[in-house]
Amino acid sequence: MLQYLSIIITAIFVNNIVFSQFLGICPFLGVSKKISSASGMGAAVAFVMVIATLVTWLLQRYLLIPFDMVYLQTIVFILVIAALVQVLEIVMKKVAPALYQALGVFLPLITTNCAVLGVAIMATQKDFSLAMSLVYAAATAAGFALALVLFAGIREQLELTDVPKPMQGAPVALICAGLLAMAFMGFSGISF
Repeated sequence: MLQYLSIIITAIFVNNIVFSQFLGICPFLGVSKKISSASGMGAAVAFVMVIATLVTWLLQRYLLIPFDMVYLQTIVFILVIAALVQVLEIVMKKVAPALYQALGVFLPLITTNCAVLGVAIMATQKDFSLAMSLVYAAATAAGFALALVLFAGIREQLELTDVPKPMQGAPVALICAGLLAMAFMGFSGISF
């Protein structure tokens, strides 16, 4: 149980996918102007990240390793994630149109989110069991969502403040992102 707690705390705070590993920066900067869109993207990424980790872990264990095709890992994982997002989009459109409307804008963005691919690859590199891989994916997704929502809150607050003209927009956003990354570095001393 302590091992799972360690995975959760490490994935969310210590090795945050955005602030420590610099994956998922594109949606971090692009979808974080409003808390509502950031939380929607975080939920969509969490859903896809866990399912993609499940499917890629199974493929790695029962197809790529036994047939000595590990060199195809990256391309197979990319194809699986893209296909998974497309199938998920089609199924959600038919089965849950309300959920599709809520996440529909974010689903195509997830196909190109390197954080999803990164988590799938890192889960196999760390040689986690299936349960540990799923916990790792869910915790990493929670860390990703936390980063997006925190940054969106800061950006919403920045809209209400008097920022000097040359610093408005991207410059002050990047400075705030750097400060957030430095703040998350404070968790690096936590160990189990």
